[in-house]
Amino acid sequence: MKRTNIGSGAVWEDLVGYSRAVRVGNMVRVSGTTATNGGMVQFEGDAYEQAVFIFQKIEKALLQAGATLQDVVATRMYVVNIAQNWQAVGKAHALFLGTIKPAATMVEVSGLISPGLLVEIEAEAIIAHE
Repeated sequence: MKRTNIGSGAVWEDLVGYSRAVRVGNMVRVSGTTATNGGMVQFEGDAYEQAVFIFQKIEKALLQAGATLQDVVATRMYVVNIAQNWQAVGKAHALFLGTIKPAATMVEVSGLISPGLLVEIEAEAIIAHE
């Protein structure tokens, strides 16, 4: 099967050795995605806006891989202070995936790569429309 790596242009991709997303056959896996732009944290202190920003980045990566949000079958959400932020992150998840209803996991983590980040999200898609 053909493998396609999709990059976002983030400096960390080459530094760490990863891709924003990888497509093999009809499967697409989107790496853990945070609310950063050009290395700068976006919407510091606002879990909902960070999650919305992240889902927009995930959607862009999926489109580059030939998939859409409709193809998403699973998400994983890593949340700092889940008691405080789960509803905000869940609301953003529902905004983008509420009618699709993928399998979803949300877990609390003690921290993410930059101090201002409150959530990191991964997604998996299976393209069924080809």
